[in-house]
Amino acid sequence: MTPVSSPPMFIEPRDVDYANFPASTLTSENMQVLTADLQPEHGTAILGVEYARKDGIPLHLQILLPPMDRESTAIFPLVVFVQGSAWFEQNLGQSLPPLAHFARKGFVVAIVEYRPSPVATFPAQIRDTGTAIRFLRRNSSDYHVDPTRIVLWGDSSGGHTTVLTCLTEGDPFFSDEPLGQEPLNIRCFIDYYGPTDISRMNEEPSTQNHIEPASPEGMLIGGLNVLKHPDLVAPTVAMNHVSSTPRRRPLLIVHGDKDRLVPFGQSVLLHDALRSAGQPVTFYQLKGADHGGPAFWKEEILSLVENFIRANI
Repeated sequence: MTPVSSPPMFIEPRDVDYANFPASTLTSENMQVLTADLQPEHGTAILGVEYARKDGIPLHLQILLPPMDRESTAIFPLVVFVQGSAWFEQNLGQSLPPLAHFARKGFVVAIVEYRPSPVATFPAQIRDTGTAIRFLRRNSSDYHVDPTRIVLWGDSSGGHTTVLTCLTEGDPFFSDEPLGQEPLNIRCFIDYYGPTDISRMNEEPSTQNHIEPASPEGMLIGGLNVLKHPDLVAPTVAMNHVSSTPRRRPLLIVHGDKDRLVPFGQSVLLHDALRSAGQPVTFYQLKGADHGGPAFWKEEILSLVENFIRANI
């Protein structure tokens, strides 16, 4: 006669908090026991957050959150990063690993996707960045953002977008949203080796011709020769927006003296204009540095950036 086996034990699921959930009492021969450290050390990445659709294109944010418990309601300063791409389509993961450094330091980091220049010419990049910041401000509780402490940082063409955002805040031409209802109120800005006057980039040694219609600078104004269209170039020139009033938020500039793509003199032009106008600016020449690369993401340079941010938020 076949013995009847008893049904397996079934324990009903219980929705219990961690503190009251029972630890397993099961063991196994030669099992080794470690004690868990429950303190989070790494943040969380939320990828592909759509913040707007423009010209039929979905635009996204890549968001890095600081280390925190799942149940946390903490809020943190926000660093919005505009990725350089010669104003073309951006690789939104390019700077994600070094920016994770800032998430671990207690910042929410959001990398902005903007419309590339073949789709939308200047000033679409500045307008999209503003839209992204307003999206993050409106949804601040979802992403643990302190909406009163926002920083904008960009490299190369993203540095140009950052600088123009700094210098044109309050000008409705550079915004797709009503300024009175949703001001940006960015606390400070970081410009990594951004161009500032596209009509003068051929005045110094470079590996590119910056004038031709198919150049990044030509595409920024619609695929036109830069020198033949000064009316379209003028609004893109950072120095044309520099004045002694209103008082602008602090700007940090870092640029390599051996930059092969965006000549170092582009940052000299901006720094000199801002100083002459009495605007707050800090300028570092990174000796021996090319256009971007590891030199800008070393601990020493990131500490300068972090100290600048913390002093101004």
